[in-house]
Amino acid sequence: MVGLRWWNHIDEDGKSHWVFESRKASPQDSKTVSEAESRIFWLGLIACPVLWVIFAFSALFSFRVKWLAVVIMGVVLQGANLYGYIRCKVGSRKNLTSMATSYLGKQFLRQTTGDDQTS
Repeated sequence: MVGLRWWNHIDEDGKSHWVFESRKASPQDSKTVSEAESRIFWLGLIACPVLWVIFAFSALFSFRVKWLAVVIMGVVLQGANLYGYIRCKVGSRKNLTSMATSYLGKQFLRQTTGDDQTS
C-alpha cells in the first residue's frame, strides 16, 4: 500500500536475517499511492498498538487476568508490526525490484549448478 515490506529470511546455515525494504519513489508511484491512503495506513498502524495498551490497562485494573495474556500478545504483535514498518521507512532504502531480482537470480543459479540437495 505504501511501498514498504519486511520479512524474515533463513539461510542455508539456519541463521535468521531480517530484511526491511522500501520502494523507491517514482512519478508513476505517486499516482498509485495517495497521501490520504498513506495517512490512513500510518494512523491505523499507530492507533492499533495504542488501543491494545488501553485494553491492557483495562484488563489489569478490572482484574481480568485471563484476558491479560491475550492483550499482551496483541501489544507485542502490533508493536512488532509498527517497528518493522518504521524500520522500513527510516532505516532501509533498498529497492524492492533489485531485491527480488537478486533473490530470483540466486535461486536460478542454485538450480542450474545443482546445489539443491535433498536429504
